[in-house]
Amino acid sequence: MLPSTHGGEKIAAQLPTEIFGKNTVYFKQITSTNDYLKKILTDDTPEGTLILAEEQTAGRGRFDRRWIAPPRSSLLTSLLFRPDFLPPNRAQLLTMVCALAVTDAIAEQTGITAGLKWPNDVIFGGKKLAGILTELGIVGERLDWVIVGMGLNVNIDFSTAEPALAETATSLQTIAGRTVPRGGLLPAYLLAVEKRYNALHRGESPLAEWRSRLETLGQSVRVNTPQGVVSGVAEDVSESGALLLRRDDGRIEEILAGDVGGSL
Repeated sequence: MLPSTHGGEKIAAQLPTEIFGKNTVYFKQITSTNDYLKKILTDDTPEGTLILAEEQTAGRGRFDRRWIAPPRSSLLTSLLFRPDFLPPNRAQLLTMVCALAVTDAIAEQTGITAGLKWPNDVIFGGKKLAGILTELGIVGERLDWVIVGMGLNVNIDFSTAEPALAETATSLQTIAGRTVPRGGLLPAYLLAVEKRYNALHRGESPLAEWRSRLETLGQSVRVNTPQGVVSGVAEDVSESGALLLRRDDGRIEEILAGDVGGSL
């Protein structure tokens, strides 16, 4: 389906931001907002470019897991960053910025206080409320671009829409017990991203706040990594956002990429 240029311009004109979302491409339906942004990405694509969709037919999370989002049920976005001030090994800071921005927007619009799960989930009551997928491009030793995709479950009842996910996923509607207007969530999210990104540019790291919101820490967990499954106590995170897992033999293992399957 072709993008709605007019719709994107109308949305951009109403946003309170200076950069993020000022170049917006809007879809009623798309395969994946991240994939589309990577497809159109050139050296001239401005920082802050936003891909916004009502529905994704091939949305995905980490490890290419399918992302369920019926039409008009969610907030589905991808944002382009040009963080030339960050080394590649600090790209996880942008995931932190966006995860915290999601919780900012949720709190502002609904009064709900959401938590975080390492490495990239927003959760409530132990269930996934939003997910973030970060992809990056490196030229030489320089971080050329970063795309952060975000999917927030707004008005979806998993007990009827996807019963298999009801034990692990939730939505703002389910938590609040009412339909939640989506209109205010996008500007609140983008404004929070911009404020936090500007602070990062000034040298203010989101690490301490992100760490304080991680409900994973202190838990005995099983972590699926590209090298296999490991278990232990999620003791802390490193300066780059890696999980520091204390194994049964007492040694600390640094996990750069993985997925926490749950508490043991």
